[in-house]
Amino acid sequence: MTNASIVVSPDIGETHTKEHCFTQAEFNAFADLSGDDNPIHVDPVFSARTRFGRTVSHGMLLYSHLWSMIQSAYPGAVQLEQSIKFPAPTFTDENVLFEIEVTGVDQNGHIHLKTQASSLRRQTVGLEGATIIEWSENSNA
Repeated sequence: MTNASIVVSPDIGETHTKEHCFTQAEFNAFADLSGDDNPIHVDPVFSARTRFGRTVSHGMLLYSHLWSMIQSAYPGAVQLEQSIKFPAPTFTDENVLFEIEVTGVDQNGHIHLKTQASSLRRQTVGLEGATIIEWSENSNA
């Protein structure tokens, strides 16, 4: 008898979602951690004079929430590739819907994901992208 691993792929169309409402304190903490202290993210007085009118989330803060979801859904996943755009700003004190969707599994078993973060109140997309991961159910073993 052999001890072969069975590789299970997620279903095309499988989705995972969560909501989060960012605070200015989270923007500030991410700036401290990342070193990205651009005033558009951390200075409400400066930001009030910009076209956005208030502080805007770091794009990678949005993606870090999506990556956390990917790790929860696919423990031990390794990111191979990502592409992301930030079509609209994401602000504090608004509910953001984070979504990942399986769009394909290639011949190498790599999982292709659509990633998105949207403002529920304004119905705008703050992050849209695609991520390719390597994963098997035994990745976390």
